[in-house]
Amino acid sequence: PRELLERPYLHPAYDEPEFVVRNLWRLWGGWYDQNPAHLKPAPERDLAAELAAAAGGAGRLAERAMGLLERGELRLAAHLAETAAQAAPEDREVARVRSEVYARRAEAETSTMARGVFHWASAE
Repeated sequence: PRELLERPYLHPAYDEPEFVVRNLWRLWGGWYDQNPAHLKPAPERDLAAELAAAAGGAGRLAERAMGLLERGELRLAAHLAETAAQAAPEDREVARVRSEVYARRAEAETSTMARGVFHWASAE
């Protein structure tokens, strides 16, 4: 609840409530997330290549990611930037967009864990 998160001694600093809930679900509910496509998924790189092809190329996905980033849609921007990078791992412009998206995500986070992961992704 918001009123609990506002208490200074319960402010998420290292971890986040979202991570805790996800891990509890995994512990007690199993790994299946109710999306049947995740039951036996295609390799992420293959899926990324298909999505990029459908969108007109990895560069188009990266452009869209930048548009989302400018609108403050950081989570969606990260999905598109990551998909573009998986589809075109040698494309420097796609890599630059991915780096910028994750740098902005890191700036927006409050927990050490999320900032660390996003800083790593930005520098990768």
